[in-house]
Amino acid sequence: MELRQLEYFIAVASEMNFSRAAHRVRVVQSALSTSVGKLEKELGVELFDRSRQQITITPAGELFREHARRVIHAARLAKDAMGDYRGQLSGIVEFGSLISFSTLDVPEILGQFHRDYPLVQIRLRNSLAGRAAHLTAIADGSLDLALVSAPDRFPASMEMRLLAKEPMLLVCRQDHHLAQRDQIDIAELASEDLLGFPSDVGLRRVVENAFSAAGITPRTPYEVPVDLSLAARLVRHGLGSIFMPASETGSFPDLKAVPVVPLVHWTIHLAWAKQERMRPAAAKFAELLLAAAGSDTAKLATG
Repeated sequence: MELRQLEYFIAVASEMNFSRAAHRVRVVQSALSTSVGKLEKELGVELFDRSRQQITITPAGELFREHARRVIHAARLAKDAMGDYRGQLSGIVEFGSLISFSTLDVPEILGQFHRDYPLVQIRLRNSLAGRAAHLTAIADGSLDLALVSAPDRFPASMEMRLLAKEPMLLVCRQDHHLAQRDQIDIAELASEDLLGFPSDVGLRRVVENAFSAAGITPRTPYEVPVDLSLAARLVRHGLGSIFMPASETGSFPDLKAVPVVPLVHWTIHLAWAKQERMRPAAAKFAELLLAAAGSDTAKLATG
């Protein structure tokens, strides 16, 4: 049994898709499938049920996942310790990102971190499955840290720190009948066509929760990928309006951004696993993110 096999297994268990898992660990799908198959043969159990179109993890796979996660985490800590021994912070930080950073300048923070710790590699990972995928990846150890948008619950196994909070605005065409208003009551949008992101994306959940609180259901005839630029193009072509974080609306000056009341807030939290002692490089990066956000920057425990 090799460490790489465990990493491949964890990737498949997280993605529940061999193609996406192969892309994540940067190998061809056939090599990943063969590796997982050999692991199953060595263990004498099936880790995944492949009898249906959508694979599922077996009870044996669930049991093995927790042990595999611990082995991988221990191996990474051992490798990082050698960097500490040499007096140089090194290693890899697996970081789950979002399509919008709100008012937080993540690219600038990444640049500063690279200048301070050039031997540390940060791997950015965006998820099409939204918040849930990032939390799952933290739980299985394949992410060290993640930006999590608008969580409606705070899992007991996760540490969550608020990084940013800002209002969301309705973005519409300049000739939209509400475009010249100073503000819009959310109840007025009950009959408006809105563009919606996929159901598990934080931006959509924030909007749906606001509509639900007002006792109305949003009309979302079109669902768009998690891409604000594409969404803006669809708005320009008259397919509907869309809610965006206020900090993002300046990127589309030809469209009109109008405040909505009651205010709809977009929040971003930094998440990591509570039960694990954080790897040194991840802890330093987390401290830099928290400092940039003006959050509590007490030194984080490291392994």
